[in-house]
Amino acid sequence: MTRTRVLFSLIGTAVIFVALPSAMAGPRAVIELFTSQGCSSCPAADQLLAELQTDRSLIPLSLPIDYWDYLGWKDTLALPGHTTRQKAYSHVRGDREIYTPQVVVNGIAQAIGSDQAGIENAIAQTRNYPSTLSVPLHVKIAGERVSVALPARERAEAGGGEVWLCALSASVAVGITRGENRGRTITYTNVVRRWVKLGTWSGKSENFTVPIDAIKLDGVDAVAVILQSGSSERPGAIMGASLTSLN
Repeated sequence: MTRTRVLFSLIGTAVIFVALPSAMAGPRAVIELFTSQGCSSCPAADQLLAELQTDRSLIPLSLPIDYWDYLGWKDTLALPGHTTRQKAYSHVRGDREIYTPQVVVNGIAQAIGSDQAGIENAIAQTRNYPSTLSVPLHVKIAGERVSVALPARERAEAGGGEVWLCALSASVAVGITRGENRGRTITYTNVVRRWVKLGTWSGKSENFTVPIDAIKLDGVDAVAVILQSGSSERPGAIMGASLTSLN
């Protein structure tokens, strides 16, 4: 399925978030991997994403999709919102390229998820956009709450975006008993389990808080926050990102 371009009708999207250690000044790239337990080409990309996690300037995220479930194995981590987000990215790019394993870098460029050189090229390409990861996000865990602070914008022409918080599972091992990956156990990195829209950012200083109990589901051990231009239906460049452990 690596190079098979599967065409879908272009419909709306759900949204997602991002990840990075809060102690860093800022990430170099947010890497969203659209993957599936039912895709024989995906394990190599899943492994690469785990390796990319060791680069602390990168924010790798797994977004399991559900459109390969009919092949004999229902993906246990897939969310419909991942599929609609992938479609929305394709709609914005105008290329109708929706496949697995596909990576979207910084909300702008796409590459095959198992192609490390292609991913690096996509990172370099997206860094040419002035708004990419230009806004520092500050995330703090205290008093059983997650607090997110965004600064005031320095340039009026920079534009705003939507602020999303996602609950993540840092590592999930899945034993697959049917389908193309039958008999394999695959480990998924930074799996997106839930999205919570915190609000919008128009350039003014903003602060948001969320109770940890509202987002800490089974297996969730981190929160990621992203600021993304555009909307959930037409996502654009990721303007800011941060990741904080709940442990």
